[in-house]
Amino acid sequence: MNAPSPRAGLSPAELRTLFLFEALDDKQLDWLAERGQVELRPGGAPVYSQGEVATCFFVLLSGTVAVVRRLHGDDIELGRTDQKGVYAGATQAYLGDRVDQVYPNTLRAITDVELFVLSAEEFAHAVRTWFPMALHLLEGLFFGSRASNTIIGERERLEALGSLTAGLTHELNNPAAAAVRATDSLRDRVTKMRHKLALIADGRVDGTRLHHLVAMQDAAVRRAINAPKLSAIEASDAEDEVTDWLEDHDVGRPWDIAPTLVAGGIDASWLSEATDSLGDENRQAAVGWLTYTIDTELLMGEIEDSVNRISGLVDAARQYSQLDRAAQQPVDVHELLDATVVMLQAKIPSGVRVVKEYDPGLPPVPAYGAELNQVWTNLIDNALGAMNGSGTLTIATWRDGDHVFVEVRDTGSGIPADIRPRIFEPFFTTKPVGEGTGLGLDISYRIVVNKHHGDIRVESQPGDTRFRVCLPITLPSDEEEPPPAAAENSRTAPAPQRSEERQHGTGPDSRNRPRSRAER
Repeated sequence: MNAPSPRAGLSPAELRTLFLFEALDDKQLDWLAERGQVELRPGGAPVYSQGEVATCFFVLLSGTVAVVRRLHGDDIELGRTDQKGVYAGATQAYLGDRVDQVYPNTLRAITDVELFVLSAEEFAHAVRTWFPMALHLLEGLFFGSRASNTIIGERERLEALGSLTAGLTHELNNPAAAAVRATDSLRDRVTKMRHKLALIADGRVDGTRLHHLVAMQDAAVRRAINAPKLSAIEASDAEDEVTDWLEDHDVGRPWDIAPTLVAGGIDASWLSEATDSLGDENRQAAVGWLTYTIDTELLMGEIEDSVNRISGLVDAARQYSQLDRAAQQPVDVHELLDATVVMLQAKIPSGVRVVKEYDPGLPPVPAYGAELNQVWTNLIDNALGAMNGSGTLTIATWRDGDHVFVEVRDTGSGIPADIRPRIFEPFFTTKPVGEGTGLGLDISYRIVVNKHHGDIRVESQPGDTRFRVCLPITLPSDEEEPPPAAAENSRTAPAPQRSEERQHGTGPDSRNRPRSRAER
């Protein structure tokens, strides 16, 4: 801690102007005036640092301070303020040795600041002596909340992990099962193809015709690889035409062979051209061998598609968790959104249509990718719940000036106007008992506003609910990293204003505006 620059202390009258002390009597104010002192700290220096022994209780008199917390090696700003009277420091001194008496965060002077400073021992003595009943209430609240938050937090993480694991397992199972089925079929086709080759090459086909047959096989493989996708009606018409040709040329089981040939891009005219030189006696074997060739190619394509889907799902899981990313770095918002949609695919009902309206020119934004994915998860999950199994989920992105916008829209029943101002409150939920904790939107708000210096707003009416997230493209000029989470044991970071109004171009400028009680 930097050496303080003290000056004369505050008078009892000056102490009474601070909201923390305004209800104290004259004797208590005199006691504080005798024991406290005023210190000046230069801008850019820490008032105290996280992890140091908590020796002092600080009250801001003038200037601007920021609360910063180190988490996993990263310094994360929790908030900043210039509100006179906010306090921080040894705020838990009255709990004694039942908790570690260290500073839980760092208080940094952004500008030159003036602080009223009271030692931790004196502050603890005052709380215990002057407010014995309040002390018991605070102790119960602190230890009870800590225990319940631990339980709730563990349950939330387990439920989220279980849900994502179930969804990912379901999504992985489909392509894996398809690959297994295709492999079994492929083994059977290769076996039959070897037998068919033996029939063709047993001496009844001369070398010239055999070379022609091999060339026909190569051409069929190329057609199968580049076969156009046909509609159901087009495929049916093509199969009828090929079936007629096969019947006309006395090829057995035409109804079974035709779908495979059509799927490989083979039509009647190509069959005629490819098999005419082989003679009628070899046509049955040649078409059978050709069918096995195409079927084999199609099965290999199916296996390739299944493996690619599995690889894509694994990549989406990696993208979603951001396991290989630094804590904060420029990210592609579209990649994060796509990964989240993939992870939630099992929860999207068949009656819900997903529409993506992406701005192709969207630039990267500095962000904590895993935490933004948590925001997208909460917003999309709520949208799906609001639509009750049918409707349209739209995910749109665009840029406006120095901000990127992400909007999640649904066609559900909407949010009633009387509860809309409360949706970002912790533990507030409209879901039935047991189906929601009311933490999703609160967590989303804190991640977007407190951690990324962004904004999140909502507009809702029946059939059209829109959550809009605003993220800055560049970091604030006086920041090295964007900030997260809520301040602990401090009033130095008043919560930002939350509004249900959607304003195009709204950025993070509102994040430090104080809120009225109604807004809280």
